[in-house]
Amino acid sequence: MKAVFMTDQGRVRQHNEDAGGIFVNMDGNRLAIVADGMGGHRAGDVASEMTISQLKNEWENSKGILTAGDAESWLRSQITNVNSSLFNHAMSNLECDGMGTTVVAAISTNRFVTIANIGDSRCYLLNESGFKQVTEDHSLVNELVRTGQISREDAEHHPRKNVLLRALGTEKAVEMDIKTIIFEEGDILLLCSDGLSNKVNEKEMSAILTNEEPLEHRAGTLISIANENGGEDNITLAIVEFADFSEGDA
Repeated sequence: MKAVFMTDQGRVRQHNEDAGGIFVNMDGNRLAIVADGMGGHRAGDVASEMTISQLKNEWENSKGILTAGDAESWLRSQITNVNSSLFNHAMSNLECDGMGTTVVAAISTNRFVTIANIGDSRCYLLNESGFKQVTEDHSLVNELVRTGQISREDAEHHPRKNVLLRALGTEKAVEMDIKTIIFEEGDILLLCSDGLSNKVNEKEMSAILTNEEPLEHRAGTLISIANENGGEDNITLAIVEFADFSEGDA
């Protein structure tokens, strides 16, 4: 398994409210996470950093997550715990009132990947069938598309594009989507914040991910294109590539 995480402030924002990382547990399995924080008075970076810190600590001390059921249960319970932590922190710290974050997280093993998401940070899969988004955005605009009220083309430039229907930490209880997919040699996962997906189209993403450059170069190219196309938001991504385990981990 090979993996890389990268984040960039972008060209406009005063600071980076995204956070994320790729972490290994006691069994050698990976958890990749991207979180895009929101909220006034820099509370967005508090929400995203708390999310990553809590999930990282729990994951690195975990073991025995062997099946898709184990992975789904772990993600559901740990993300629920993070939601409570964020909500309680915001309630007891006035400067963090209203803070929240998106989250997309993927547990990858040598047989499957289990993905959880809340908000509009995304997970894409590149495999022999092509390149596709495997998460569903929890946004107003996506709901309008899903119900046939606007087209996907209209959605790209909709004035309320950034309005989320779900976020982590903003309510006492939270719903998340969780799914497990087959992960095979040569497959690639891309997790990203909307700072990337709003600026780099799927055709460009696929072309970059399929080239033979090292993962770090591919990640850097994606961020460069997002910045060249405006870079109005923070840009964060994690790439996980299934490589032959006999070759060792990178």
